Amino acid sequence: MREPDRDDLSGRQLRAIAEVLDLAERERIEVWLRGGWAMDFFLGSQTREHVDVDWFCWAADADRLSDALADLGFRATGGAPPEQQRDLVRGDVELGIALLDRDGTGWVVVAGGPYAGEPWPDGMLDAAPGRLAGLSCPIIAAAAQIEIKRMMPVWVPTMPRRDKDRADILRLGRALPPAGALGTLPRIPCYIDDRHYIDGRRRNSGGWR
Repeated sequence: MREPDRDDLSGRQLRAIAEVLDLAERERIEVWLRGGWAMDFFLGSQTREHVDVDWFCWAADADRLSDALADLGFRATGGAPPEQQRDLVRGDVELGIALLDRDGTGWVVVAGGPYAGEPWPDGMLDAAPGRLAGLSCPIIAAAAQIEIKRMMPVWVPTMPRRDKDRADILRLGRALPPAGALGTLPRIPCYIDDRHYIDGRRRNSGGWR
């Protein structure tokens, strides 16, 4: 795997992504890139600077992944409850690893913390790998990226929608093919109010309805 050779924050973040991919393969840990870097890997080019590198992994693998990252010089910084997310830093490179679990029906949900059991979007982990700077990386589906960016201020009212999120939604939306162009595509619920969506489903503690 070729590591990027840029000597700036983005280059260091990309090298950290390469390191995470290498150790995940070695330790047989499933990881998925999320957030701004997931968008860029989906689009195939860097669209903006990123504060950190966000990941998903299964809660059952969190300790092994954290220990392996500690061997690479990352240290835990605290923040979110550890059963919900692991936050680590090495120099100016920050990693946020959100933890996943499955509920009794097999739906992918938040693993722990105050939102434990809350469902993530359908099909979120089913995307093809993204590619950027000579790297191939598992990413969350573009439709799920849009849904998360649209709905996070509703799910977590203390997190207002940022200008960069609005721009990301537009970029991702333009890159997705028209509905039906590739057969069955994930539906992207559009927010109407705190319970209703254009496709008629409602989200509550029991999942999508």
